[in-house]
Amino acid sequence: MALQICIAQLNYVVGDMPGNAQKIIDAARQAYEQGARLVVTPELSLCGYAAEDLFLRPAFIAACDDAVKTVARELAGLKGLHVIVGHPVGGDVRSKSVQVQRRLNAATVVSEGRLLETYAKRELPNYQVFDERRYFTPGRGTCVFQVEGVNVGLLICEDAWFDEPGELAREAGAEMLVVTNASPFHVGKGGERVARMADRARAANAPVVYAHFVGGQDEVVFDGSSFAVAADGTLVARAPSFKEDLFTVTVEGGGGKLSLSGPMSPSREPEADLWDALVLGVRDYIGKNGFPGVLLGLSGGIDSALVLAIAVDALGKDKVRAIMMPSPYTQDISWIDARDMAKRLGVRYDEISIVPEFESFKASLAKEFEGRAEDATEENIQARIRGVLLMALSNKFGSIVLTTGNKSEMATGYCTLYGDMAGGFAVIKDVFKTNVFRLARWRNANDPYGTGANPIPERIITRPPSAELRAGQVDQDSLPPYDVLDAILARYMEDDEGVEAIAGEGFDRELVERVARLVRINEYKRRQAPVGIRVSHRGFGKDWRYPITGKFRA
Repeated sequence: MALQICIAQLNYVVGDMPGNAQKIIDAARQAYEQGARLVVTPELSLCGYAAEDLFLRPAFIAACDDAVKTVARELAGLKGLHVIVGHPVGGDVRSKSVQVQRRLNAATVVSEGRLLETYAKRELPNYQVFDERRYFTPGRGTCVFQVEGVNVGLLICEDAWFDEPGELAREAGAEMLVVTNASPFHVGKGGERVARMADRARAANAPVVYAHFVGGQDEVVFDGSSFAVAADGTLVARAPSFKEDLFTVTVEGGGGKLSLSGPMSPSREPEADLWDALVLGVRDYIGKNGFPGVLLGLSGGIDSALVLAIAVDALGKDKVRAIMMPSPYTQDISWIDARDMAKRLGVRYDEISIVPEFESFKASLAKEFEGRAEDATEENIQARIRGVLLMALSNKFGSIVLTTGNKSEMATGYCTLYGDMAGGFAVIKDVFKTNVFRLARWRNANDPYGTGANPIPERIITRPPSAELRAGQVDQDSLPPYDVLDAILARYMEDDEGVEAIAGEGFDRELVERVARLVRINEYKRRQAPVGIRVSHRGFGKDWRYPITGKFRA
């Protein structure tokens, strides 16, 4: 008889133990009616990933314990059903004056009202956005249980990236491995996961079912795409990306020779993954935090145009408001293109001139600035006036301000504190400018959410980028061409290459040193930037931890 395994690839919310438990219960009941006898939820599904310092609070752990019992109790009447539920267990133990950590990242198998087995994660990641050794101690045991005559070995996320946990499960009699996961998205990560699980399957000579989280949590996004690989490493089933799904895998055979089958979602291009990650990140940040909508400054430039398109795809036009705030240096084409784009997407659009405020500021400062030429000071005043206006509208109406700066600007400091950096959520802070152009063209050629084709006027994409804070200004007055800049930044920031190595690749050494200096001296700005969506393996946030004050020079 075939075993049906359902992966409850659902969007769980950090700290909402009752809500997450109910999601698991509802999914398990539906899966059971459709023939599943094993339901797998992702890593830490009951409390959400990552709960960070909430893990340190005893009341949080106690609420997770209660939620596990609730799931078991509510599903007690479903004969033969096994459900894997992810949750933390344990707490801190005091020994004299020393507090000893005894928390575990665990998963429990519940069946017919009982807690059958609890497995604790053995390998704790502590790199990139992961900080699990701050909260957990490694597990030591194995977990193998039987469903419908199949011996299932349970692993949690990082366990499957190492040999020993899988080997121990096989030695304990596992015929297949089920891996629960909460692995944040970055471009290319999906292929890495499949390749590593294929290696694990071949090493264990056993098929692997990979159950994954979906949804946005602060700066990280989980992309779903749960999958199964055969014992020879062949990908045999894959769930949709960036969507909730009750994904069913069928297991057939016996005697250590199992075959797996299931639906196969099509392969996707990188731009589609990147777009969906940004959309889901915005939707969940706004929705899970209870904001009624968003507003942003629409300049007529490509960055704000891209953020507007993302916001409408994420939230719908009725929850998005665009504000054009022209300065004395705003060109007519910026007005025209901003109006055009707002009309294409159907959002509320308003224009508020900053000229009176700018003149007032200059008049107030005239005596202090007497004898000094205009410079970046006056440019920044304009950006800060816009920030004040956007934040005032946010305060009055409750909508959160989306900032529109990209990763190239954040890296080099080509942004204004309390100006264009003012806001609550930085949508494209991990997207290089070259990828901004690429995404804009991709979105104009695709309409994935049915909000309108070709939303970004072509001239916005093709005209030279400009902050329009002084006469005739373009970005390349202050920065090298973006294709060169981004190539240097990717090597220096994301790959940790040094100046010598980058110059050795054919880049002008003086330029490389200048870019490295800009990255270094603008750390103080980035520390004050709003949280934003991580889509690379080295985003500004938890991935990037450099001192503001320091004298080291490579």
